[in-house]
Amino acid sequence: MSADPPQRAVEVRRSARRRRTVSAYREGDRTVVLIPARMSEAEEQRWVGVMLDKLAAQESKRTLGDAELTERAERLSEQYFDGRARPRSVRWVTNQNTRWGSCTPAEGSIRLSHRLQGMPEYVVDYVLLHELAHLLVPGHGPRFWELLEAYPRTERARGYLEGVVAAERLPKVPTAREE
Repeated sequence: MSADPPQRAVEVRRSARRRRTVSAYREGDRTVVLIPARMSEAEEQRWVGVMLDKLAAQESKRTLGDAELTERAERLSEQYFDGRARPRSVRWVTNQNTRWGSCTPAEGSIRLSHRLQGMPEYVVDYVLLHELAHLLVPGHGPRFWELLEAYPRTERARGYLEGVVAAERLPKVPTAREE
């Protein structure tokens, strides 16, 4: 198996003038996170994670076409499954509102919900890997989950998706216009 793609270096810059806001931007091959000087180490770590996710989501707003999605699936299969998972088709669909993706192993087809578009890349990669794993192991037994253990962000991606589902279930608070 090949290693993960190299991670960008993160530089945290503390400012005594900055009181409450946190911001981040890409600068060449690194990410700069600006935080208030008074922030604790734990808060710094939490905010760096939040800002990295936010930047990744902004960068993935550009919708991948089906051809790019197929290329991505092929790269992920190569990286995590030694190229053994070979889908015949990978595409976005708009009729999956209760699941993130689906796979028909007999046809070699993978479909991802359009709701994933704009989510961080590691989340889309996790769902793609999940469906690719179904080409090798149809159910959700121990062998299936062993395959996904190779992806280091599995737990984080699952947590992200669980958070999205939980947020969708929250009661809608009326805005000032709707009242």
